[in-house]
Amino acid sequence: MYKKHENLKLECYTDADHAGDLTDRRSTSGYCTLLGRNLVTWRSKKQNVVSRSCAETEFRSMALGICELLWIKIILEDLRIKWEEPMRLYCDNKSAIGIAHNSVQHDRTKHVEVDKHFIKEKIEWTDLHTLCAYWGTTC
Repeated sequence: MYKKHENLKLECYTDADHAGDLTDRRSTSGYCTLLGRNLVTWRSKKQNVVSRSCAETEFRSMALGICELLWIKIILEDLRIKWEEPMRLYCDNKSAIGIAHNSVQHDRTKHVEVDKHFIKEKIEWTDLHTLCAYWGTTC
């Protein structure tokens, strides 16, 4: 049952397992989105490519979570609910969050360049806040 709350927040929690599939070493991304305290969407999906690091695996999960937040915001607008509050994306990997906020592209992160530019653009051009899994601090 969905309940009405006075202080609505649009949040997405992301996570991934690095090289979790023992047969092909592909990782699985997952996220869940909440509107207030109500779970509205969730997904778990095997990634299309083999990730070379835990940070890359988590970074791809962040990209999926951001897409979901933006989609929910569009749905809310279609329902004539103007969403002007910040959206929050939670990730438990400080390296992935660091890559998202770092404007310098390093050789070690070139293989995630497309997702990096997508995430960085959404952080800069939308009201998206990326938070650490230690839930108290904004990264």
